[in-house]
Amino acid sequence: MDIMELINMLSRWGHLLFGMTWIGLLYYFNFIQGGYFKSATPEALKDAKAKLAPEALWWFRWGAMGTFLTGLILLVGVIKTGALNDYIVIGGTLGTLMFLNVWLIIWPNQKIALGMAEGDGPTAAGKALLASRTNVLFSGPMAFCMLAGPHFGGYGMGTGTTATWVALAVIALLEINALKGKMGPIETVRGVIVHSLVLTAVIVGILKFL
Repeated sequence: MDIMELINMLSRWGHLLFGMTWIGLLYYFNFIQGGYFKSATPEALKDAKAKLAPEALWWFRWGAMGTFLTGLILLVGVIKTGALNDYIVIGGTLGTLMFLNVWLIIWPNQKIALGMAEGDGPTAAGKALLASRTNVLFSGPMAFCMLAGPHFGGYGMGTGTTATWVALAVIALLEINALKGKMGPIETVRGVIVHSLVLTAVIVGILKFL
């Protein structure tokens, strides 16, 4: 095994470990902690916001950072070997937007919502939740595309196709909603899970048949 193969293997390993940490906590925040915060006693809620949430957010945002950086290393290798295809482009785009949502929207607004920084708490909490729900929405197609890219030889073989641009346009509209829009059908846990699966099917359909 030469040095480049070792770097590639370690990057894949790190990408998986960081990704499990990041997405696992994303699902924890959306599927478990949010519901608990609504039903917790005032004393328990205060304690969780002061101790549990900040600690979990540390692992969350740095898990996202590690996933993004190792993903960049892997992407460079894919481009050098000429293996880039539509699925990797779409998966990488979704992952990058999710990473940016964490650092530019979720974390800054969560600091305000948890009382770690000054600002309008309820408004900040709403912004953080919308971005977090959008990341859950993106997580299904992101994971599918990243797995499909290197393993489905007949899928998405090419970049810059009409299908790629249509899929990117759909993603862009959803990200704009994360910045300026409303929850809509992704407000509930069931709703965001269902729509993540639907979005996966839509994107795969676009890339496969358009």
